[in-house]
Amino acid sequence: MEQNNCDFSPLKQEIKQELLSMKQSFVDLFHRLDEENNDCMLNEFEQIKNKVVELESLAAAYYLRCFLSNYTNKFVELSTTVRHLSQRRHGALLVVQRKDPVLPLITRGVHLNAELTPSLLETIFVPGGPLHDGAVFLSEDRIVSAGNVLPLAVVETGERKLGTRHRAAMGLTERSDALVLVVSEETGQSSFSVEGKLYPFAAY
Repeated sequence: MEQNNCDFSPLKQEIKQELLSMKQSFVDLFHRLDEENNDCMLNEFEQIKNKVVELESLAAAYYLRCFLSNYTNKFVELSTTVRHLSQRRHGALLVVQRKDPVLPLITRGVHLNAELTPSLLETIFVPGGPLHDGAVFLSEDRIVSAGNVLPLAVVETGERKLGTRHRAAMGLTERSDALVLVVSEETGQSSFSVEGKLYPFAAY
């Protein structure tokens, strides 16, 4: 992955604190295994597993900000939008252009050339609206167009096929260095795709 010079200290500090906490949890479990009482520790292992999932989401949010820092000044607005859409379970697909041109790879939708604001993005993705099924194309701090169609990746992950939005996100990022944000209409889960891979993240 591309490495950007970014240092968002509060978020990085939170990740470090969580890692230290997990390290201590592992140490405690290690010592408890040497005790003779043979207490069942499956509940503790389950708690650690859940912490790992939460930490992965936190780390993804950190790296997402790093990946976008050189290409848009609207990270806070994007994060706010994704958080609101996730809470409402409004499906969404947002393409952020980085170095590679995106327009040659997509079927263009409705040209907007509007300022990037959470209220406008959230309006575009209201279910039943004329543009909510397509992708929004963002360049720097502008909404270039909406209702765009992206190339689909042919993939199967785990036991079930990915939805169209996730396959579209992966399909475009397989062909360019664009970063694509996805909100699942089914679960409200937010994730982003880069280099053809998907990463869940928590929008703050």
